[in-house]
Amino acid sequence: MSVVGIIAEFNPFHSGHEFLLNQARLIAGNDPIVVVMSGNYVQRGEMAIMSKCQRAKVALQSGADLVFETPFSTAVEPADLFSLGNIEQLAKLGVTDLVFGVENANLNFAYLGSKIAEIPQNHMDFKDYSQTYSTQYNQMVAREVGHEVNQPNAILGLAYAVANHNLGSPLKLHPVNRIGAGHDDLLQRNGVVQSASAIRNLLLHGEDTSNLKYWVPKAEAIELSKQEIYPNWNLLYPFLKYRIESSSIDDLRQIYQMSEGLEYKMKQEIHLSRDFTEFLRRIKSKRYTYSRLRRLSLYTLLNVTQDDMIASFNEESLMLLGFSKTGRQYLKKNRKDFQTEIISKVDKRSAKSGSLALQVRTDRLFEQIMGVDQNFGQRPIEV
Repeated sequence: MSVVGIIAEFNPFHSGHEFLLNQARLIAGNDPIVVVMSGNYVQRGEMAIMSKCQRAKVALQSGADLVFETPFSTAVEPADLFSLGNIEQLAKLGVTDLVFGVENANLNFAYLGSKIAEIPQNHMDFKDYSQTYSTQYNQMVAREVGHEVNQPNAILGLAYAVANHNLGSPLKLHPVNRIGAGHDDLLQRNGVVQSASAIRNLLLHGEDTSNLKYWVPKAEAIELSKQEIYPNWNLLYPFLKYRIESSSIDDLRQIYQMSEGLEYKMKQEIHLSRDFTEFLRRIKSKRYTYSRLRRLSLYTLLNVTQDDMIASFNEESLMLLGFSKTGRQYLKKNRKDFQTEIISKVDKRSAKSGSLALQVRTDRLFEQIMGVDQNFGQRPIEV
């Protein structure tokens, strides 16, 4: 049996993701495709453009068999921790193969991952604060393994490979060449495959959505066109500003990943910044990437502390968002052998502690913005 796994955000789901699922089906055959998908908050420190339930539904309609929600404590992390947490969960679900999209599928990711994983830790203690950590990391990779990897999906694929090696290589890696637009490409109206960021920008800027049906599944295009609010940082910025201005320095210091006096810098600059873009620019330095600062801003907005993240890591569970007939059969047959707890229904008991407690708490803001309950009363989608 080849149980194929995909790590995803689907923010939103588009024709490039559909192509990836089709490639996964070629490997899985009649066996299940298991997706672990970020919930209402994504890796770069932003709210998702659509709810997790909507995105899970379109993934199932497009060929996935099981969709689970990645816990917040894994979903909103730098690439190394994001990859480690997701691959560990896939292995616990009995997944044997990982399919992921990259710019160049000819690279031997398993080999490169093993080489990078074996680099002594002291080679990764970067002290040059004139460059970001990611820049220095990429330079180190090129120096140590003799190959420069600097494209967004290749970097993430490499993180998957390193994490897989560190976990004893439980999954066989299958890189797939991306088709169409690149990760951060602008909208190309004549293109069949657009980048997710281009589609988000079209929605956020109130542009004509009549062409959406060419780039995303028809049902999703209808949902996106009807959606009244598209979550974004400009919408969230007043909440962040209130949170920082009303919190003490000691309170801010407890926030996860708050370090090296950033609490003072954020407190100083928030009052002077007209919007989130300006705020990021004011607190930016060569030491930190914008993604790192967006994640920190999100932790701050949601009041996620170091203790919250530790509690989540120590008691992780996976929320089942939906399944197909094949997925239901796989779940019924193998659930007792899974090495992770599966939650099908959120109630007060299950949401009392651990990763689900953090998920429910952070989703409260998404519910406030979108006006739709995200956990209590929700049942797994069956397609």
